Amino acid sequence: MRKLLVAALTALIIVVIPTTASASVKWLCGPGVKKSPCTGSLKTTVYSTWKNKLRVTTPKVPSQPKIDCFYVYPTVSNQKSDIATKAIDPAIHDIALFQAARYSQVCRVFAPVYRQVTVQGLNDGHYDPTLGNKDLLEAWKQYLSKYNKGRGFVLLGHSQGAFNLTTLIQKQIDKNPKVRKHLISAILLGGNETVKKGSDRGGSFHNVPTCHSITDLHCLIGYSTYNETPPSNSLFGRAPAGQQVVCTNPASLRANARIDLDAAMPTTPFAPGTLIAAGISLLHIDFPKVSTPWVEAKASFTGRCATENGATFLKLGEQEGTPTPSPSPDATWGLHLVDANIAVGDLVNDVKAEEQTYLAGH
Repeated sequence: MRKLLVAALTALIIVVIPTTASASVKWLCGPGVKKSPCTGSLKTTVYSTWKNKLRVTTPKVPSQPKIDCFYVYPTVSNQKSDIATKAIDPAIHDIALFQAARYSQVCRVFAPVYRQVTVQGLNDGHYDPTLGNKDLLEAWKQYLSKYNKGRGFVLLGHSQGAFNLTTLIQKQIDKNPKVRKHLISAILLGGNETVKKGSDRGGSFHNVPTCHSITDLHCLIGYSTYNETPPSNSLFGRAPAGQQVVCTNPASLRANARIDLDAAMPTTPFAPGTLIAAGISLLHIDFPKVSTPWVEAKASFTGRCATENGATFLKLGEQEGTPTPSPSPDATWGLHLVDANIAVGDLVNDVKAEEQTYLAGH
């Protein structure tokens, strides 16, 4: 299983978006979408440590959010073809629930469906992202023209989604101050975004720096997660000479420190029978069993940005009593499959603070 996952996932780290688009847009999440996985009950059982239950709470979801989130999901399709259709399969539905739904506390979540290269396509070596890239760019243009109306927006992406959004920022936002002024932040996880060494920009982007505090705007939050020193052939955290991969500690943007992380996961298992579900099981992170749709572990894991063996990454630690996650599918990937959930509470709080700064100026 580990060998299959490695072979199927390795090509995720090379994704390109062209500048032309002509495909019709289909939304997984957005206004008017029925049965959206990005909305629904956020009722949560909260733990302060792995075994210390605090309370059951339901986070408030605003009826009219004042900002938007534009989410691009990673490769999850198990369709038996090299390129996925726009069918909303269980894996597509569930990844948006796992990675994007918690942001409904602060924003309208838009998530386009795109014809991504499937797990089978990656495994077969038939890698052609052209159709999916057209879908994403067309969705972005429709979002701006039909829905944005001068609102602030957050970009959310993981793995292939982060790589897609990196190119989208480069082509559509980084050199466009009129659009960039409405970028609240870009949260790009597991995407190997870079900066020049000693700088907060100059790698992936020229005008979008890394975020240094929760009051910064038009900036980047990014990291890849490992809980041990990455091997020399790790897929994440490594940059070309003169550059460094971005790591911004989501729980401590102003001053990187080893600090408690706020993790949360749905209690419904991820789409059974899929490779991503198998990869999640290999992590061996069994959250406490509860009856609510979500479980939150506010102080079970710790995180700090570190550079070890030439890689820069978010180094995960565990408090006493918390199980130690296993790399999945192997050590080169580290804890890539939980990048989006291991500190989702902190990331949502970052966006809430940034929203206040943005609205004060607009």
